[in-house]
Amino acid sequence: MTSTGEDEKARTAITPSLAVLFDAVLFDRDGTLVVDEPYNSDPELVVPIPGAVNAVATVRRAGVRTGVLSNQSGIARGLLTGSQVEAVNRRVDALFGAFDVWEICPHAPHSDCRCRKPKPGMIFAACRELGISPSRTAFVGDIGSDVDAARAAGAVGVLVPTAVTLAHEVAQSPLVAETLDAALQLLLDICATPTLGQAEVPLRQQGLAIAQSQWQHDPKGALRPARSPR
Repeated sequence: MTSTGEDEKARTAITPSLAVLFDAVLFDRDGTLVVDEPYNSDPELVVPIPGAVNAVATVRRAGVRTGVLSNQSGIARGLLTGSQVEAVNRRVDALFGAFDVWEICPHAPHSDCRCRKPKPGMIFAACRELGISPSRTAFVGDIGSDVDAARAAGAVGVLVPTAVTLAHEVAQSPLVAETLDAALQLLLDICATPTLGQAEVPLRQQGLAIAQSQWQHDPKGALRPARSPR
């Protein structure tokens, strides 16, 4: 566990350097920026993950743009309306400051859309809107489909596990961090190796150590409890 002082030192180091590697850092919404409230239609239930507001502010101080990409299958399921999702997103903007780009997939898990993660459509759309390359983009999320979408887009994906992250998702993710601050530090660390591939093994081992120390695996491979489809 890092102290508040150590976190502040890390943020200070990140601030001048992140823009050298990245034009944008994109985030998953539920479970990454805010507490995952399944199919949330109430802006008053939006609660930031501890440290998330500061982490996003750190990215912005570096001159790097920010965005949010979120699967919202509750719309297709009839559990939410598009207007309700937009109201929740406005609350997120109010708490974090306005993000430069939002991309929402309203489709059901088995639809043949191009936007639902793990497909890369939302990353491509966000990059088009910002006028940047996916190769200079990072995407931070809490489940395997987030990392898979980043990989498919040619972006850098970082997994920040939560209680619903599956064990195999942690094991298969090249970059795994305990917190959003640690995720930002990993984005800087990759420049210390010629290729991301050479960094994968130690970082994956670090992620597994995090998972084993913080969560108890159930027989089905989940790190406590089963998650709702997003």
